[in-house]
Order: sequence, then structure tokens, then C-alpha cells
Amino acid sequence: MTFFINVLPDSGHDTGKDSGMTMNIANETNGETEKEKAGYILEMENIRKEFLGGKVIANEDITLKVKKGEIHAIVGENGAGKSTLMKMLNGLYEPTSGKILYKGKEINIDSPSVAAKTGIGMVYQHFMLIDTLTVAENMVLGFEPSIMGKFDKKKARQDVIDVAEKYGLNINPDSKVEDLSVGIQQRIEILKILFKGAELLIFDEPSAVLTPQEVKELYQIMRNLVKEGKTIIFITHKLQEVLDVSDNITVIRKGKNAGSIKTSEATKEIIANMMVGRKVLFEVNRPDVELGKDLVEVLNMRVNGDNGLEAVKGVDLIIHEGEVLGIAGVEGNGQTELIEALAGLRKVEKGSFRIGEQNLTHSSPRDRRESGLSHIPEDRHKRAAIDDFTIEENMILGVENDYCRGSILDFGKITEKTNEYIKKYDIRTPDSKVKFGGLSGGNQQKVVVARELEKENRFIIASQPTRGVDIGAIEMIHNTILSEKKNKKAILVVSAELSEVMSLSDKIAVMYEGKIVGVLKREEATTEKLGILMAGGKIDE
Repeated sequence: MTFFINVLPDSGHDTGKDSGMTMNIANETNGETEKEKAGYILEMENIRKEFLGGKVIANEDITLKVKKGEIHAIVGENGAGKSTLMKMLNGLYEPTSGKILYKGKEINIDSPSVAAKTGIGMVYQHFMLIDTLTVAENMVLGFEPSIMGKFDKKKARQDVIDVAEKYGLNINPDSKVEDLSVGIQQRIEILKILFKGAELLIFDEPSAVLTPQEVKELYQIMRNLVKEGKTIIFITHKLQEVLDVSDNITVIRKGKNAGSIKTSEATKEIIANMMVGRKVLFEVNRPDVELGKDLVEVLNMRVNGDNGLEAVKGVDLIIHEGEVLGIAGVEGNGQTELIEALAGLRKVEKGSFRIGEQNLTHSSPRDRRESGLSHIPEDRHKRAAIDDFTIEENMILGVENDYCRGSILDFGKITEKTNEYIKKYDIRTPDSKVKFGGLSGGNQQKVVVARELEKENRFIIASQPTRGVDIGAIEMIHNTILSEKKNKKAILVVSAELSEVMSLSDKIAVMYEGKIVGVLKREEATTEKLGILMAGGKIDE
């Protein structure tokens, strides 16, 4: 989980070499360095990171300065080098060249354990928790308290309680991780690094998997941490998030510094232009399309959730040719189960679903694909791609027959088409044979979007289509989805971003507790009206 003033290295400080640990020590007065007096807790100077023997340059002479006690946002397009830079700070990568100064001292961070001992901790976008363990067990993992040579569960529980209370993080130490929401799991990750004594906390796309309510809670947690004397760096592509919580902003574009700016002097337009290197249009161009016949029909659909209880409670939907129907709602109100049922990934308990004249209620996912269904799932790792497969291999998943010559795969055609899509969708990769798991989250999403929108289809389900994607890619994905209107496709968009639903949709249906509680035409829909329906209210009250 939310910039054009260049940041120049500060060359005015006198430094010298220490013969022990690799560090430059500035002149000290009463135990305080000149750099500390200047207020910088972190300086990364001329950082360069190369991969594959210099064939790939992820970071090119980047300089970053972070003041103690601030929230510093790092933004950039997917694949710009943001996460790589932070992974060097956390010891997962070592710089090819350049230096890192922490509290005025140059330090070599060659492992996460060294980073932790230094006072640096990182909360990753994909959490590193063991589902079957409790909160307390996860938090002390690797630092287990013991008594008489055995795990001291009582002390572990108390440690969780003490740290949670100190930073205002309310968590039950006895809860199993698998039973907790994503937002609470993130709190555990934060607690883990606080428990290790972190003073500088790095958040990698901290709000990417959170509900709007959890995002607000995260903002408050970040502010509380700063009040307690912590410093925060967070990587994001969400411009409103940047404006809401940061103090200063650094922009990275194509592995280089694009500049830094005070948040108080920034606007969405300024940040976006710095990120992309061009003017970004925040309003999509919605084509005026005359609607055709009803193409998709869902009648009285009922679907159970993972707990065996009814999650979708009699949903009716009709989508016409050339129409975009948006579904709004707080996550967890049946949207996921509905989409999975339409895609053939979850059993329909009652009701029906058709595309055109074909009844697909109980058909297989393959039958649905062959009937013209494209599905961009909300969880690309679970439902859309295989991390260990290459981009090419992922690009043909589910459409292998389109790339066969007789019964043999035409690898030349696969490479040709994949490279075509890489260019069209601006997928940042050295080549088409890179593993999917090695791409940034946003570029992974572009691969899935390209595959699903480029294949033959009549009905497109786009569930969280731009989750984890930067502003430039959002613009491209939105315009691509809307261009399908002109081809008389029926499109269903589900998004936690209300602005996205309102921008793309002709009609908006609101889900609450498994039911459609209201349907509004786009021109009638306002944030206020949708918010009332999303909370279970009635707009005529």
C-alpha cells in the first residue's frame, strides 16, 4: 500500500572513513552528527542497481533524503524501480554502486537482519505470515522468548499486548492469522517490525489490498507511529493517498530521479506528470454507444461463501450489448462470490446465468471461456497466473488452442503475439521470457489484462482491474475497457475504488450483505448516494 524540484546530494558535509564497519562519520558535537542536526535519518546517494551483468538497470544514480519524523512517499510507474530501491535499504539487494547513510553514518546493509539491527523494517505488499499460527507466535517468530528451554507463550502474548497498546494497534494475541481480515494481518506485520525495534518503517503499497475502511485505519496508524517518533517511507501509486498522508514526495521514473516536492506544494496533476513524463488525463473518454439487446442475464442467483453460509442472496442483473455495469460496495458483501460464480469457480446454489442464448449456470470455466467470457480476477496470483511461468506461458493460459499448429504449439506465434501485447500494454520487462513472478505487481496485472481483453469474447468481467497499477496504466486500462463498448461487448466492472466505478459505468448496482440494494444510472449517481446505499441505507430517506 498512496513528486518538480530536483533533490541534489548534499556535498557540504565533511566525511571520513572508519576502519571497522563500513561507515562515513561526520563531525560530531556532543555525540550528535551534523547530518543528524540537519534532520536526515536516511540518505541514499547515487544508488545504482544492475541485474544480469548490467543488462538491466533497475536504479540509475538515485538520491533520496528522508527527514526524521516525516512520512515520505515514493511514487512512480510500475517497474520504475521503487521496490528495488527499498529492497536495498532492507538488505534484500546490495547496491551496485552508491552509498547509504543512516543517522549520518555510511552503512553496508547486506541482509534483512542487519537492517533490523540498524533500526529499519519493511512491511511488504504480500504479507509474510504463517496462517496456522497465532498472532503472538507470528510476531515473535525468530525471536521466541523461552523459559527453561521452552517457548514462553505467556511472555509472547504479553509482548504482543504491550507493543499493540503502545502504538494503538488493537489485536488479540491468541487469534489465528487465517481467521483475520487483511487489514488486521497488516497490523501484525507492522507489530513484527516494531517488536524488533524499527525506527524507520518502509511500507510497500500498503493500501493495495485493503478496504476503504481499512485504508483510513492505516492512515491513522501511520500518523500515530510518527507521533511516537518513528519515520515512515511508503511506496504507492495512489495520488490521493500521497496527498492525504505524506509530508514530502520523491518521484522515480524509469529507474531515475524525476524530482522531489513538498506535499503542501503538490497536486495530482503535478505528481502524475512527473511520474509519467506527460500530461495525464484524469477523465476517461466514454464513447457514446447505442445499447443493443440484453446479452447477459443473472436471475435470482444464490451462492454460498467459504463458510457454507449464503453470501449472494438472490441477485438479478441484466447487461446489454455495449453496456458497462458497475458494482459498488464495501468488500466482503458478496461481490467476490458473485464473480466467482459467474466465472464458474464457485457453485451456483440457485438461480441462473446466461450469455446470449446459452445457459451457463452449471457449466465449467472452459465452457464459459469458449462461450465468450473473459475474466480479470481480483486475485491474479490465485486465479489468473502462475508465478513460475514466463510471460509468454501466462499469456496463453486458457487460450492454448489459438496458438496451435495442428496439435503442436506454435512458439514463434506465441513470442510474436506476446511481444505485440508487451508493446501495446506497456509491460515493463527486458523480454517475453521473464518469469511472471519477477515482474512488479502492476506489470503482472497488465499481463492478465492483455490476455483477457485480447482474446475473443462477448462478456468481460473486470474485477479490481487496476489494483496495484500506476496512474499511466490505469488510464490505458480504462480506455481499453471502454473501447470494448464500441464492439458491443457486455462489461461488468467490480471495484473497491468508487471513482473507478463511476468513471467506467453506464449503470451502477450497489451490493450490501449479499443483495443488490439499489441501481443508479451514471448521471444520477453521486458519491453521497452510493455511500448511503453501501452502508445499507436508503437514498429516499
